[in-house]
Amino acid sequence: MNAAGDRGPQTGPDAAVVDLLGVLACGELLAFERLAHDAALAPTIEDKAELARMAVAEFTHFTTLREHLVKIGVDPAAAMAPFVEPLGDFHRRTAASNWLEGLVKAFVGDGLAADFYREISGYLDPATAALVSEVLADTGLSAFAVEHVRAAIEADPRVAGPLALWGRRLMGEALTQAQRVAAEREVLTALIVGGTGDDRPGIDLNELGALLGRLTAAHSERMAALGLEA
Repeated sequence: MNAAGDRGPQTGPDAAVVDLLGVLACGELLAFERLAHDAALAPTIEDKAELARMAVAEFTHFTTLREHLVKIGVDPAAAMAPFVEPLGDFHRRTAASNWLEGLVKAFVGDGLAADFYREISGYLDPATAALVSEVLADTGLSAFAVEHVRAAIEADPRVAGPLALWGRRLMGEALTQAQRVAAEREVLTALIVGGTGDDRPGIDLNELGALLGRLTAAHSERMAALGLEA
């Protein structure tokens, strides 16, 4: 595999793997940054500590990806560079204005991204797929978010409506971000639809429709778990 700084316009499964690990590393680093910020919005010291713990776990995932990229001869910064702007733009457009919005974003937005990357990992070699699964492991955020959002709705049912709208906006923004990344990084798209130059055929339109259906269903399940309408 070429070093990331020499990648240029190369195509093929190696370039796709580097892109996938690069976007994951960038995402994990931003997740650490966001959770550390959200800890400042937490209402109790216990909540602050728990979010800080989860932020550390996200940074550990980032470190795992960075070390793997170095191991395979890729500059982590170069692998992450194409995704800094689109992921940063997504987080700027969906900056949470309060504690509950931050929890919904972390649970719904990050969950949708994780589902998508897990789907892509099914077209990778087993070792890379296992690495992706490892760094996408739940840090405990799911149960934490569900508990606190549902408790807030029970205390004041009026918060459910705005949070539901927020969740729908996150879904739309996440899809827009995915389309942008796919348009700019063709090797990632090729992992799913084929054309990577190896013996993996990719998926046909029916399978792609099923994939999108699974992503939408998982989003609806997460919203329901929070007590919100998708």
